[in-house]
Amino acid sequence: MEVRISEANYEYDIHSLVKAFYPEDEVHVKNEETGENYSGFKVFYGNEKIPSTIQYFCDGQEMTHTGFMMDPNDRSHAKNILKQNLYQVLSNVTGKNLPWGTLTGIRPTKIVMTMLEQGASVEEAAAYMKKTYLTSDEKIRLCCEIAGRERSILSELHGKEGFSLYVGIPFCPTTCLYCSFTSYPIAGWAGCVDDYLAALEQEIEYTAEVYHDRTLDTVYIGGGTPTTLSAGQLDRLISKLKTVFDFAKGPVREFTVEAGRPDSITEEKLRMLYKHGVSRISINPQTMNEETLKLIGRRHTIADVINAFHLARNIGFDNINMDFILGLPGEVQTAGDYGKLEHTMQEMKKLDPDSITIHSMAIKRAAGMHQWLEEHPEIKSINTPDMMEIAAKAAGEAGMLPYYLYRQKNMAGNFENTGYAKPGKSGIYNILIMEEQQSIAAVGAGTISKAVISGRQITRCDNVKDVKLYIEKIDEIINKKRLFYDTIRESSCNKG
Repeated sequence: MEVRISEANYEYDIHSLVKAFYPEDEVHVKNEETGENYSGFKVFYGNEKIPSTIQYFCDGQEMTHTGFMMDPNDRSHAKNILKQNLYQVLSNVTGKNLPWGTLTGIRPTKIVMTMLEQGASVEEAAAYMKKTYLTSDEKIRLCCEIAGRERSILSELHGKEGFSLYVGIPFCPTTCLYCSFTSYPIAGWAGCVDDYLAALEQEIEYTAEVYHDRTLDTVYIGGGTPTTLSAGQLDRLISKLKTVFDFAKGPVREFTVEAGRPDSITEEKLRMLYKHGVSRISINPQTMNEETLKLIGRRHTIADVINAFHLARNIGFDNINMDFILGLPGEVQTAGDYGKLEHTMQEMKKLDPDSITIHSMAIKRAAGMHQWLEEHPEIKSINTPDMMEIAAKAAGEAGMLPYYLYRQKNMAGNFENTGYAKPGKSGIYNILIMEEQQSIAAVGAGTISKAVISGRQITRCDNVKDVKLYIEKIDEIINKKRLFYDTIRESSCNKG
């Protein structure tokens, strides 16, 4: 699908919205004249005096939509007007309506949160989302419900006077077919892990210096799969964290370690984590169907998931999260064929986790699944509103309520990822990373630190993804961060 635009402007927004309506097509947005036999959309940008126009040509079908005004001096308003009118054309052409309307960003709850903080009522925020973004009533209700819970939880933290810490461990037992994160199969990197930890410790020490006057609210060790480290290596890492950061000052409200893959979990590792006061872990099967696990490259069984979960419970963990993905290939071949999903949700309820995260499949180019699906057109990746409802209903039956959500590009069905939790078991770090109201110091290969400057202004500093480069260039990485934080401090002083 091609979109030709009259000037280089709003390309990203147009691409994201058209892609949402045509998820299986390549979408190209070009600033050039159309040739003969053109097929696709043309967008002519007007101004405060000349109407803008959208045209559609395909297989002899032609549609012209005109008359809407865009003031180039008000970019935000002009962008919304453009997206509303493009949405109308796309909906007419395809016969589709998207649950999130024109919203293509990953943080829809942030819109509601910002309005509530500025004194708007829930009703006003809901009306704004309906009018501005054409969002469905169902998603608006979900957004407002989650925003209320997030505000309550965030009010108990230290806000900008505090910070959170993310520690990245970029190793996994194997690489899952759907994964696009920074992760490396541990078998090929075992000889580098101690060197990686040594470099990581240097960055941890520097980060502790930067944040010595702030209160640490949450700690999240993620990846990858952190429990691919040995028990001794995990002990080394956490001992270092507790030596240089003050866990008692707040005290730390939440300490999460992603155990993730059941084939990386041992009793020795779980007992070590429990001894160090880790308060929340994730055991993530993604599905409770054996054949799907094999297809996506998970080298463990459903029995391994169940055994790891019960082992963690018996050791004493009382806040266990589980992740599930809707739309994994082959789980649903036709709409209405939901037996595998219903089985997964029934098995989830038997285990009775404290929280779950329901992910909608997002097929990214960096993941092996993108090519795999092209090579296996007979196997589908399908997600539907009914599937989202089955998962939400199961979470409710397990005593959980939605507490955070986020969206991704190329997400099956144009849906969202939603976290559900029992009372008092919400993942606090998950809320912080979405709402961006607190600085997050991130250490390790492929991580991104976020600093809150003023209001909701965020500035970022990313680390190299390659493990060997991270090890070799750790001094340069720390110097880059030193410049990053020095610039922030200078900016704050100037504003003060």
